[in-house]
Amino acid sequence: MAAPRPIPAVIAVVWRAGRVLLVRRHKPPNAWAWGFPGGKLEPGEPVLRAAERELREETGLDGTAERAFDAVDVIADGASPAYHYLLVSVLVRADAGAAMAADDVDEAAWFHPDALPTPQVADLARVIARSLAVPDGA
Repeated sequence: MAAPRPIPAVIAVVWRAGRVLLVRRHKPPNAWAWGFPGGKLEPGEPVLRAAERELREETGLDGTAERAFDAVDVIADGASPAYHYLLVSVLVRADAGAAMAADDVDEAAWFHPDALPTPQVADLARVIARSLAVPDGA
């Protein structure tokens, strides 16, 4: 059976002092894996606003989305139920406050890109590398 129609979603990529913010997911499809704060877009919601909302809901941090820079397909057509998420990666600036687990995550923490936790969601290292390659102010 082929995967269903893609579901649009966002991931918020936040850097502070050389560390990236990750959350340990609580719910399937990536339960217990470390990844970025994120989730599905609401009807009529712009991508950048969705990234800000998801960051706030999952970590309690307020942020300003700066730009979308990548997209990740998460497809499981052999799973029951099958799914296909299209995750738009968004750079978000969140300068103040402490990240705390909220909503559907068990933990939120900052990690150096050379010391990432496991298990990880697919494409985590690739998205981190691409986020580091995005020029400032471009």
